[in-house]
Amino acid sequence: MSVRAQAVAEVLWELKKAEKLGTYSLVAERAGFSAGTNGRTMITCMKKIRREWPHLEWWRVLEDSIEIPKKSEQASHLESNGYEMEAAGSDEKTVKPAELEDHLVDWSVVDGVDEEQEVDAEEAVSS
Repeated sequence: MSVRAQAVAEVLWELKKAEKLGTYSLVAERAGFSAGTNGRTMITCMKKIRREWPHLEWWRVLEDSIEIPKKSEQASHLESNGYEMEAAGSDEKTVKPAELEDHLVDWSVVDGVDEEQEVDAEEAVSS
């Protein structure tokens, strides 16, 4: 298993515990690398993860475009896990999670750190 895939697997576990979704770029950044051109690095990692660790909730990671084919396995997993889907494009062939902002991970909350409080604390220390 590649180091990147293992790092992404750990981030998937965090997403599951937080009951949140992530994008290729958010997850790759959290795992310590770039998602690659058009998400290619993440696509490769996700293929390895699905093959090696099928129990991980791979469907929690969305392409950066957020568009998912309407009749895809990922859309089905999202719906069956309580995520309401809405049309993502005018052609009605793609969907995205409704109220996406509420479902995307905010690492500062997952880590138990409020970014505003952190900035205030840094300013207080530097004063």
